[in-house]
Amino acid sequence: MKNWSQQLQEELTLLINDWLKNQSKTQADLAASLQCSSSRMPILLEVLKKDYRSGGIVQIAKRLCSIESDWNNPKADLQEKQASSDPFNQLDLLLEKLREDTKK
Repeated sequence: MKNWSQQLQEELTLLINDWLKNQSKTQADLAASLQCSSSRMPILLEVLKKDYRSGGIVQIAKRLCSIESDWNNPKADLQEKQASSDPFNQLDLLLEKLREDTKK
């Protein structure tokens, strides 16, 4: 496995930008999926650099493929948006389920 280099970082940046454009997503979407504190590219690359250290470019590819799969699953995307918009979402779902059960 090659070491992380400036050239790799630049190529990965270009790849990510093209990929985000093709997916109609933003760096903020990627940051949310990577659970980053910021959507700035250097921060995103730092997270991916950790993946690179644990498994090389293959690990980065797996991570990005997993994220793309999540984005293409509308049910998961809807659940993620609901969970991020309402911190008490799980409690609301539980309450709703209890109400349904008591009506039966």
